Amino acid sequence: MKITKIIVASHNQGKINEIKSLLKPFNIEVISSADLNIGDIEETGTTFSENAKIKAETTSLMCGLPCLADDSGLCVDALKGRPGIYSARYAPNRDFKLGMQKLLEEIEQSKSKSRKAHFSCCIAFAVPNKKTSIFEGRVDGKIAFEPQGNSGFGYDPIFIPEGYEKTFAELGDDIKNTLSHRHRALEKFIQTIK
Repeated sequence: MKITKIIVASHNQGKINEIKSLLKPFNIEVISSADLNIGDIEETGTTFSENAKIKAETTSLMCGLPCLADDSGLCVDALKGRPGIYSARYAPNRDFKLGMQKLLEEIEQSKSKSRKAHFSCCIAFAVPNKKTSIFEGRVDGKIAFEPQGNSGFGYDPIFIPEGYEKTFAELGDDIKNTLSHRHRALEKFIQTIK
């Protein structure tokens, strides 16, 4: 199936830009839910893949077009995998500066010596009247002691990927986009459309 247009079920501009840049070489027009004035789809699943599937299938049916949706989040060992699927909602009013502050305080209160964490991403690709495909990506790392760097979005200023000494927000979009959980999941999707 030749894909020329994809809806990305998201209102998160950082996420949309990351997906656009990764799909640019394939001449696929990327349109977001925000562009179409489609509201947020309620995430009622209990896993990243369930939430991604709900968003992709609902949006695809509404538009009659192929749809890509992801659910992703930060899973912190000291917090028993939280915030996980609640990563965006964990940040008060989706203010990630407050979310990072809250997360760092909770790690301190946990008395855990571990700063291990990982970003997880599940991408669902839905096409009307076809089986939805799921692609997963993960990047391991650790939580910094304080936010550092200005690029990226979400929890990027406190996440240091394995093998690096800088946060995603310090490494910049070009390096982050080659390492990120979303990139890894999208790479698997791209293999299926090549």
